[in-house]
Amino acid sequence: MTTTTLPATDEVVTHARVQDVALPGGAGTFALITLDNGFDHTKPNSFGPQGLAELAGVLDELQRRAEAGEIVGVGITGKPFIFAVGADLTGVPAIATREQALEIARLGHETFQKISDLPVPTFAFVNGASMGGGVEIALYADHRTISSGVPAYATPECFLGLVPGWGGTYLLPHLIGVENALTLIVANPLANNKMINGKQAFELGVADELIEPVTFLEDSIAFAAKVIRGEESPARTAVDTSAQAWDGAVEAARQQVLAKTGGSAPAPLRALDLVQAARTASREEAFEAENEALADLLMTDELRSGLYAFDLVQKRAKRPAGAPDKSLARPVTKVGIVGAGLMASQMALLFARRLEVPVVLTDLDQDRVDKGVQYVHDEVDKLLAKGRVNPDKANRLKGLVTGSVDKAAFGDADFVIEAVFEEMGVKQKVFAEVEQVVSPECVLATNTSSLSITEMAEGLQHPERVVGFHFFNPVAVMPLLEIIRGDATDDATLATAFATGKGLKKTSILVKNSPSFVVNRLLGRFMGEAGRIADEGTPFEVVEKAFAGVTPMPPFMLISLVGPAIALHNSETLHGAFPDRFYVSPNLAKVVEAKIPSFYGSDGALDPAVLDLFEPAAEPVELTEEQVRTRALEALADETRRMLDEGVVADPRDIDLAMITGAGFPFWNGGVTPLLDRTGIAERVTGQRFLERGAASVPQA
Repeated sequence: MTTTTLPATDEVVTHARVQDVALPGGAGTFALITLDNGFDHTKPNSFGPQGLAELAGVLDELQRRAEAGEIVGVGITGKPFIFAVGADLTGVPAIATREQALEIARLGHETFQKISDLPVPTFAFVNGASMGGGVEIALYADHRTISSGVPAYATPECFLGLVPGWGGTYLLPHLIGVENALTLIVANPLANNKMINGKQAFELGVADELIEPVTFLEDSIAFAAKVIRGEESPARTAVDTSAQAWDGAVEAARQQVLAKTGGSAPAPLRALDLVQAARTASREEAFEAENEALADLLMTDELRSGLYAFDLVQKRAKRPAGAPDKSLARPVTKVGIVGAGLMASQMALLFARRLEVPVVLTDLDQDRVDKGVQYVHDEVDKLLAKGRVNPDKANRLKGLVTGSVDKAAFGDADFVIEAVFEEMGVKQKVFAEVEQVVSPECVLATNTSSLSITEMAEGLQHPERVVGFHFFNPVAVMPLLEIIRGDATDDATLATAFATGKGLKKTSILVKNSPSFVVNRLLGRFMGEAGRIADEGTPFEVVEKAFAGVTPMPPFMLISLVGPAIALHNSETLHGAFPDRFYVSPNLAKVVEAKIPSFYGSDGALDPAVLDLFEPAAEPVELTEEQVRTRALEALADETRRMLDEGVVADPRDIDLAMITGAGFPFWNGGVTPLLDRTGIAERVTGQRFLERGAASVPQA
């Protein structure tokens, strides 16, 4: 391509470096391309216009050499630990027209196709992380090897709002079968961007050989030599391309996508259309259909929202707004946890694994303490069985976690966190007791989900060392950590909390001391509105279906996950603070009083016992799904604006980061505020947008 309409960007160019390798056994000269952007593994290889142009030039030269008989094969591999992670998406915000979007789509196909066009056998040696276009470039080779040490293999495009548009929707199903391909293309991205490892990828059929990492490149070249000499011809499972099998798999996937997204995410549906057409389409037709799909999707607000969300979790999460200078943080060499229940035990395991410091659990009696410690030991044994830790590490982790019924065990702790009953008096009593045995500098952290940090610190000798440190359940999985500054909390305590959160590999957000903080406040308003709508007469099923594609799960399923009692407590706390806006459902209170743990039975259906308890409205008002969704989103818009006006967080981006990492809100909505802007609800309810145009949407021409 001699001319381009693509805008100039600060692309980190992935270079295609070629070296000649003498194949073993006298098989001839082999040209090995190494993809390398010049940085270490923390900045993975990606493909932008300049990198693609360089790769195309290298492949043209190899075409000439192959035709001249100078080389007998070509291989592609990556720099240490990284193969390639796909298209360089940093330039997408600069793409202003569909023509530019179509050009970048075609550039990828044209470049990668040059691999297939080479007149000698071609190989991809997948040595490290491989995603998106990194998966696709390997599909153009005749043969592939993959390292058992590959930590992440995925086609995450639908998670962001795109499709695998450089050959993936055609080449993958024809290589590994339509069902396996749909797992990679649609199911895994919509399962919160699930990744698989090298062994799992090999089992799906994406590679001919699974090779250990220590001798990966050497063994891959030996494999290539055998293939070129005709000594090895890898067998592959035949793909069923019958209409019944192919279309049936696509239709089943379509129903799953609609159930999960409510049709609000265009990318996975477009991907299914491409995969379905790939059964009978020629390669050229399929690739051009991918080009058109990419051009359309690159110009959608959903894709721009997905990239906005991606930027939040990749960049803003690493630089928390408002955090004090990290030099103020004090070292944490021992952690104390008050309580030994499930949440406390999960925290103990996390602190031990991430910080590798002694952790001591305390509780009211030895039996509870023993159960908490045993939980940690059992979880470590599970990690050992899965190969996540070796025996030495397992023994070390178990040794780090101990228990006691005496808080004096916290005497030399630098950081003590409470995870006891969510009642202010109980927590104040716990902190008063802990303060008697710890040093004046020891941080006292609370895992409260809704109570005032300032009030909790009142009466202590050193209220300045009390800080909110709110995890989300399950502790090991959910990335978010809300760090709450009380009125007396000093900078050293806050800095220590942020440093500890970083050590735990959590996404930490600074939150002003306020009722239920960020996630639980917004979820409380949302679930309260859903509960009010159900109490007024809209059937449960209608309320639940209304939020597909907006929230990670329906509201009553979410209430069941956190527990009706906890949801009720959060509602009551918020109603106490803001009685005009937060609704406490009397029917939810009945469910809690009846000690029913979930709105859903073991069969996945709504529990009849719950339905029997619900008292119908005297004059029922039944809303449509669209009306339910609109009303709940209007409530979210109103509460979000109020939180920003109150300074609960520094910026709308912190609201979105919190809802994505703490509540699992989808990337294609950008969390919350881009969706409220895109639907016009933000301006209708609050009189203004949350984000400037173009921040999480297509810039206006």
